[in-house]
Amino acid sequence: MDQQRAAYVALALTPGIGPSRIHSILQACHTASGALSAPFELLRSIPGMNAAAASAISAAGISAGVRALEEAERLGARALLATDPDYPALLRDIPEPPPVLFALGDPSLLDRPAVAIVGSRDHSEYGGQVARALAWGAASSGLVVVSGMARGLDAVAHAAALDAGGATIGVLGNGLGVIYPSANRALYQRVAARGLLLTEFPPGERPTAGSFPRRNRIISGLARVTVLVEAAEGSGALITAGTALDQGREVMVVPGNITSPTSVGANRLIRDGAPPLLSSDDLLDHYPEAIRPAAGSAEPPTKALPEGLGAADREVADLLGRDAVLLDDLVGRSGRTAGELLAALCALEIAGVVEQRPGRLFRRL
Repeated sequence: MDQQRAAYVALALTPGIGPSRIHSILQACHTASGALSAPFELLRSIPGMNAAAASAISAAGISAGVRALEEAERLGARALLATDPDYPALLRDIPEPPPVLFALGDPSLLDRPAVAIVGSRDHSEYGGQVARALAWGAASSGLVVVSGMARGLDAVAHAAALDAGGATIGVLGNGLGVIYPSANRALYQRVAARGLLLTEFPPGERPTAGSFPRRNRIISGLARVTVLVEAAEGSGALITAGTALDQGREVMVVPGNITSPTSVGANRLIRDGAPPLLSSDDLLDHYPEAIRPAAGSAEPPTKALPEGLGAADREVADLLGRDAVLLDDLVGRSGRTAGELLAALCALEIAGVVEQRPGRLFRRL
């Protein structure tokens, strides 16, 4: 193992040592291993270093870096150091860029034009439809969709990008090997296999309350534009929009229902001057290199039916489209009884391809 890389990772993982301090430390000590073995007095004399930070470095050892790199390798991941030539160029320009990143999947996605799509965990049906359509369209146009792997609209955006045959980057608020939330296990595996999982936290590290705001600056930092679909007051999605603005990046906001709590934060951003996103063309105008979709192809298709589904259930699924249909209408169209239809619709809902709405309305997803 490269001892200098391990020492750099150990230094980067030392509490209280951020990118600006690492830069000053390396200027004074020349190498990361030299910093780990430097006397306390030398460390304390470095501009910007306080006693606590100097003590943390003195107490650190290379073993933490070795463990992190070995565990990353065991998971099939790699470390990207800020000193590496293939470190993401866009992240170099943000305040406090992460000194080290752990990447599982296809790191070449970091070189492609990307859009961040973020929004509420407890989103409305409208928010889900918009996030899916935007992510599907962006991925179909050759853009990489970046989001935070949270439940809700993050998960919708990641899944839609993959469903479109495109690429997505999931930025984690924890280390690789930890699946949070646990409900996203299948999505975690899909993104790792066909996209990229990225984090500044070492493998195995659990999430904390403070890790998600740190994650958000990476989400916006990787993207030319951050799109806010829905956000309640004080939500994490609003924090991501704020970090994008702090980084000098474009923020676009999907207008929401003015009576919906999940749209309060988003609508206020529009009121305060953020440009509204009214169509996919509004987004693609910021990406001249994107492939414009053909007319009529901007809407994502319905989800594919699972292979194990029976013929009768498939026939019922074929009766449904994006627009919700009353159960009574389905009875008239299918020739089946309401009981037979409800049994099939229940199976389709469990399979995740049909949604039931109030009033005995059903639609395909």
